Amino acid sequence: MTKILFICHGNICRSPMAEFVMKELVRRAGLEDDFLIESAATSREELGNDMHYGTRTKLREMGIPFSRRAARQIRPDDYDRYDYLVAMDDENLYYMNRCWGGDPKNKIRMLLSFAGKDRDIADPWYTGNFDQTYEDVLEGCQAFLSSLRGA
Repeated sequence: MTKILFICHGNICRSPMAEFVMKELVRRAGLEDDFLIESAATSREELGNDMHYGTRTKLREMGIPFSRRAARQIRPDDYDRYDYLVAMDDENLYYMNRCWGGDPKNKIRMLLSFAGKDRDIADPWYTGNFDQTYEDVLEGCQAFLSSLRGA
């Protein structure tokens, strides 16, 4: 089983969006039994809160199923628990490396790096642009799944 943890600042916008988009992509591919897909935050600001209404609205609009959830912060044991630790931006990378003391097993990646892009996924909490965030998340998740399938 491939275990993936998507990570953003508060775990209410980008990382849960990526979590549910990736779950739907693997479901459509008939691979849901082969994956554990979750998400977490680098900060404590939103702990216990459900997804941002903008994320829920965009997922509904795109026909992506989701469920209620509670934001959680990354923990030291997450490094060993997951195969991939996928960040949305450079600030996330900084705090992930700080939590885990580096990346000796090369598990930490930026989501858009799978699509050959060297840039952050903008935080819609600040931009208000959930459409652009969704497009970036979808592109990154599709490329990530393709790379995992060896395509």
